[in-house]
Amino acid sequence: MEKTVLVVDDEESILESVTDILEDEGFQVRVAKDGKNALASIREEIPNIVLLDIWMPGIDGIETLRIIKEEWPFIPVVIMSGHGTIETAVKATKLGAYDFIEKPLSYEELVMTLRNALRFHELQEENVLLRQMMGHPKELTGTSPAMTALKEQIKVVAPTDAWVLIHGENGTGKELVAQTIHRLSKRRSKPMIEVNCAAIPDELIESELFGHEKGAFTGATTMKRGKFDLANGGTLFLDEIGDMSLKTQAKILRILQEQRFERVGGSKTIKVDVRILAATNKDLEKEIEKGNFREDLYYRLNVIPIEVPPLRKRKEDIPLLVQEFLAEFSTKLGIPKKEIDEEATQLLQEYDWPGNVRELRNFIERLVILTKNQNITKSDLPPQFHKRPKEIEKPLPEFFTCQDFKEAKAMFEREYLIRKLQENHGNITKTAEAIGIERRHLHRKMKALGIEYKD
Repeated sequence: MEKTVLVVDDEESILESVTDILEDEGFQVRVAKDGKNALASIREEIPNIVLLDIWMPGIDGIETLRIIKEEWPFIPVVIMSGHGTIETAVKATKLGAYDFIEKPLSYEELVMTLRNALRFHELQEENVLLRQMMGHPKELTGTSPAMTALKEQIKVVAPTDAWVLIHGENGTGKELVAQTIHRLSKRRSKPMIEVNCAAIPDELIESELFGHEKGAFTGATTMKRGKFDLANGGTLFLDEIGDMSLKTQAKILRILQEQRFERVGGSKTIKVDVRILAATNKDLEKEIEKGNFREDLYYRLNVIPIEVPPLRKRKEDIPLLVQEFLAEFSTKLGIPKKEIDEEATQLLQEYDWPGNVRELRNFIERLVILTKNQNITKSDLPPQFHKRPKEIEKPLPEFFTCQDFKEAKAMFEREYLIRKLQENHGNITKTAEAIGIERRHLHRKMKALGIEYKD
């Protein structure tokens, strides 16, 4: 994609010669003869970089630089001058200029400086992306049938540009599913911008999504890029889409269809290329019946539906999650990793976890902080984990209810191997030694039974 350079100089010969050189180097060039026209050009369409002369009639280069950095701080600016002084260069740098070059211009130096400025800007954006990714688990944790099916669905969907509607209860990990889809997609080098539709007041949602121009409303002291603009080339994740007002739904539907919008208070149409991932804990079909959600928006978003299972439907994943959270919080607190015994783990597996993975994670953090001993036992668990209603019999394992012997045997073997792998923290070699079979044989068995584990 061509990078756009706005060249600002009052000398026609400079504009013409610089334009010829930069176009030969593959840049798209726009020109302005003074600071006033340069600012108007930026308001019309934001360039990737500005090449700005110091000495111009009207608004000089230093004042133009100050306004650019005030209203569009993300645009890199390179200053040029035929009357350069150290004082001017220092002033320009303090105001945020990337570099200062002197006239007469060395065209090799000019092109190199512009490319370096653009690369530096890209590195800054990559740094923001890396900071966004820090703290997020890289993988979805779990080997249960429900999680295995979810991972397979993500692998198929992620490389496409299809829009995805993620449904699941609060705390099931819908955001992590969205992050995983983005990470495995062709857009992974671009940002995934998240919007919590439930947390933004209705009167501010347009400004958040589409951005605004300076002076668009009281308090809009600078131009602001919206989430759609920031996600250009990447992914926009609309979390809790079911909590968006009908008024905003109507506006966002048009943007989703056309991928074009205007900033609040602006008239310039901006075109973007974004992939939409949306998530909700609500039954949107029921919300449509109640008149709370637009049917046309639902069908636009629901190209690929993904259901994230609640924790109570994948309890066999709890030991793995517990180990993951124990390691996470021990590292965070700077203490040796705490262990949890089998009996306590069993009690955690028998609990229904209405708050799902989020509730389990918060609970493990509390245990790591409050448990004095290195080993967590059932005595460290609060009373609700010890309740055993006498009238409720513990159901028989599923393989006992199976009428076919071969099928029951396969179900037993799968459950047995998953349990033993969990006990050995996924280590295939240790598991093979513990159950007395060869590692090769265990690998074949796991493959035949559809069990996924990495040594």
